[in-house]
Amino acid sequence: MAWIDTLPWSLIVLLCLTLGLAPFAPPHLIEKLQMLARGTLVRPIDCLDLGLHALPWALLLLKSVRVLSR
Repeated sequence: MAWIDTLPWSLIVLLCLTLGLAPFAPPHLIEKLQMLARGTLVRPIDCLDLGLHALPWALLLLKSVRVLSR
């Protein structure tokens, strides 16, 4: 998990603000999470899309936890 320490904060925040929220009205991640909650997230492309839009946020959370746990 040392690789997460080498990622700069600026890159992770930039990814969250671009890929993590794109398209911006409404954020695609929110739509996919709503589909997941309703049980309509069944197509493989939708699952992949959720993963790609959630990845920057997961990296941000992971890096934050690692920094705060030191």
